[in-house]
Amino acid sequence: MSLGPGAGDPERAPLRVAVVGARGRMGREAVRAVSAAEDLELVAEIGRGDDLGDAVGADVLVDLTVPSSVMGNVEFALTHDLHVVTGTTGWDAERYETLRGWSASAPHLGVLVATNFGLGAVLVMQFARQAARFFESVEVVETHHPGKVDAPSGSAVRTAQLIAAARAEAGLGDVPDATEQQLDGARGTVVDGIHVHALRVRGATAHQEVVLGGPGETLTLRDDTYDRAAYMPGLLLGVREVVSRPGVTIGLEHYLDLG
Repeated sequence: MSLGPGAGDPERAPLRVAVVGARGRMGREAVRAVSAAEDLELVAEIGRGDDLGDAVGADVLVDLTVPSSVMGNVEFALTHDLHVVTGTTGWDAERYETLRGWSASAPHLGVLVATNFGLGAVLVMQFARQAARFFESVEVVETHHPGKVDAPSGSAVRTAQLIAAARAEAGLGDVPDATEQQLDGARGTVVDGIHVHALRVRGATAHQEVVLGGPGETLTLRDDTYDRAAYMPGLLLGVREVVSRPGVTIGLEHYLDLG
């Protein structure tokens, strides 16, 4: 894993960073992390109702807001010469298409859309993608705190999409399921043919497991996050790398050296 261009280089001017969503739980953690990094300079903390114009002049805009705000924030950044790192969820095919259109008008700028900044969570996604072609069955279970506004999580959706793509490439058919009668929601939701279950439990932070099964065995891949500080190494990596990666990148895994 690279620290990114210029990280730790005293001759390079610090990257100027604006955090949008700075008064939320993740935003406050990001403000602390950026402020503590010697190669970064926090130039704006923007909360709900604040002027996005305060971000003008930064190098990178970090968006940690909500699905209803993220598109406007990203469009503002790309029209004001700002690279973008966003961990906000709510992305779908239509939004990605819109984002790529904006990016084409500013091809020198980098945009990272990260469904998860946790390195363990990102690795679980990649391990699940690699393992998916070897197992007949697979389901995803994610657990978050009751204050989370979306279900399933963006990470769980992304994991299911990666698994489904790997199964399709391997020529696997549908995941076996003989269920004929069920209460609504008993089998979770379905993302690209993969069942995804979302739990909302007081005391939880962010947890995900992928359960794969074949004849006579199961394989469980699990990541548990107990503190939002776990997201900061990945977020800072994204900030440092995005300035040298023009275009749209979906998933932090593309910034990791995974061979």
